[in-house]
Formats: sequence, structure tokens, C-alpha cells
Amino acid sequence: MKTFIVGNWKMNFTVGESSLYLHKLLKRIKPAKNLEIAVAPSTIALQPLSLQTDRKKIKLAAQNFYFRDYGAYTGEVSISQLRSLVDYALVGHSERRYIFHETDKDIREKVAAAIRGGIRPILCIGETETERDFGETEGVLKDQLFGGLQDVSEEDLNKVIVAYEPVWAISSVKGAKLASPDDVQKSINIIRKHLAAKFGKEREEKIPVLYGGSVNPQNAEAYLTLDDVNGLLIGGASLIADQFDDIIEIAKKVTNK
Repeated sequence: MKTFIVGNWKMNFTVGESSLYLHKLLKRIKPAKNLEIAVAPSTIALQPLSLQTDRKKIKLAAQNFYFRDYGAYTGEVSISQLRSLVDYALVGHSERRYIFHETDKDIREKVAAAIRGGIRPILCIGETETERDFGETEGVLKDQLFGGLQDVSEEDLNKVIVAYEPVWAISSVKGAKLASPDDVQKSINIIRKHLAAKFGKEREEKIPVLYGGSVNPQNAEAYLTLDDVNGLLIGGASLIADQFDDIIEIAKKVTNK
């Protein structure tokens, strides 16, 4: 299975800044076997960056979209409009769930729309600090996982990527704490257990599971070497070329062991 390194730029960089930064990354990064690198710029930057990028080195991901293919939905962007621009799309990120109040129904419709449109969804799941403190991590992960995958056929499961992002460990969240490798391993095991129970071990093993939450060059290797972790979803460190490149080099080393 490939290792995935995905940088989520969130609401940072103008179009011009995005172009300059991508140019810098393209000069630094060399393709590597079994390693897939993607970045998720703001929606307005996707079209010019799609003409600029070398997809053998870096693919693009959408941060958000609407599940309808077309219609009177002012301000929204559909998967059909993104089809020629991106290979991946984030779905269910905690900021979409908790700031913009997206429901499990919204998220599963987005997952299904992405697959229908030929774009690979990255389904983000993760518990809040309160849920963790009350021992609800497993229930939350199970509900978000199956809530997002409810409309996905078993034949399409291999098109889905799951990203575990505990809300309490995301660096942009006030009072964020660093998730230890042991914390992450326990949650990855929970995700894998429920995927296997519902869809069977053979299908579960084909679903990549990424980790995201305050990832940086100092801790990337510890997370990448955990059992059943197939890559990283990176926020703040993906905005700094030196750090993002360092994480990519670490991923190459781990992948080629």
C-alpha cells in the first residue's frame, strides 16, 4: 500500500502566494515509489495550480465541496466542477463538523458524491477532548466512520482514505495537546477493528488510514512507523516548505525500509 502525505493549507495563502509556494515545493520534491504527495489549497487557487503542478510529484486536493452535481446553490462548488483539477477531497474535517456544523448526513453525501465523481475522498474522523475525557472515543470514531461510509458500496471502499484527527491534538485548536504514539495507535486499532468487523479483513486492509494532529518533522517518524498507519494529514507544518519537505523525506525513508 502507498504512503500518503497530504498538506492541508486551510484558509492560508493568496493565489499568488500559493503559486510561489507550490513552485518552491516542486523544485524540492522528487517522485518516490509508493509515496503519494498532495496539497489542499484554497478553492480559488485550485484552477491555476492545476495547470502549474507536476502530478508525478504533487497532486491536488479540495478542502471542501457541495454534494450536489449542479444547481442553484450560490457560493458552492461541486465535485463535477473539481473533477479535472483535483485527485482528492477532504470530507468531514473537524473544522467542517464543529465550526460549520456539518452532520453525518452531510458528510456521507459528500463521500458518495466524491466517489461518484471520480475523486478520492479523505474521510476525517476524530473525538473532542471532552469526548476523550468521558471515555467516548471508540463510540465517536465508530459513529463518524460508519456515518461517513454508509452510502459507499463494498466495491468502492478501496477508493476511500480515512484520516484520524483527534480534535484535541490539532495545533490550531486552543489548548491543543500532542497525541502520543500510544494514543494514536489505540485509536487506529479501534478504526481498523470496526472496519474489519463490518466489511471483512480483506477489504479493511485495502483502506489507507492516515494520522493528523500537530504533525511536524520531530514526530512524523514516530507516527509513520505505527502499525496500520499509511500516512499523514498535515496542517501548520505543510505551510512551511522546509518542514513539509523534511516530513516527505522522513516518509520516503520509512516507506523504503
